[in-house]
Amino acid sequence: MTRRLFYVALGATVGILVVRRLTTAAKAFTPAGVQTSLAGALGGLGDAVREFTVEMREAMAEREVELRTTLGLDGSHDVVDAPVYADPRRTGGMEDDVR
Repeated sequence: MTRRLFYVALGATVGILVVRRLTTAAKAFTPAGVQTSLAGALGGLGDAVREFTVEMREAMAEREVELRTTLGLDGSHDVVDAPVYADPRRTGGMEDDVR
C-alpha cells in the first residue's frame, strides 16, 4: 500500500511539473508573449544600431580629414591651392580632374 501511494504521489508531482512547463511554453507563443520577447530583442538592437552610427560618423570625419590633408585640400599646400589662372599646367602632381 505504501508503495502504491508513493507512485501515485510521484505521478501527480511529475504531472504537475509537466503541465506547468507546457503552460509556460504556451504563454511564450501567445501574442503577448511574442511581443514581450520581440520588444526585448529589438530594444537591444536599436541601441547597437545607434552606437554603430555614432562610431561610423566619427570614423568618417577622421578619414575625411586624412584625405583632405593627403590631397592638399586643407589649405596647407600652396601649389594646389593656388588659383588655376596663375599657371594651368601646374597641378602639384595631381591630375586635372581632381580639381
